[in-house]
Amino acid sequence: MLEKIRDILSEYTVVDQNKMIPSAKLIQDLNISSLDVVNAVVDFEDTFDIEVNDRDIKDIHTVQDLCSGRCHTHRFYACTHQ
Repeated sequence: MLEKIRDILSEYTVVDQNKMIPSAKLIQDLNISSLDVVNAVVDFEDTFDIEVNDRDIKDIHTVQDLCSGRCHTHRFYACTHQ
């Protein structure tokens, strides 16, 4: 699933996918704007047919945060440790 997340993030940055590791910061490391973080979350929701709680979006700072986004009442773990 990390590959799909990398594909989504690639729509918003020119940074090489190999640098899209779970600890990578979306804004600082991947140069994704805060608006594009929200857009990426929407794409993530559509791709994985989940819903990330709006109040949790402000807590998404890294690829791992996106992978572990709160969906409804449970955690959705999409990333594997690398």
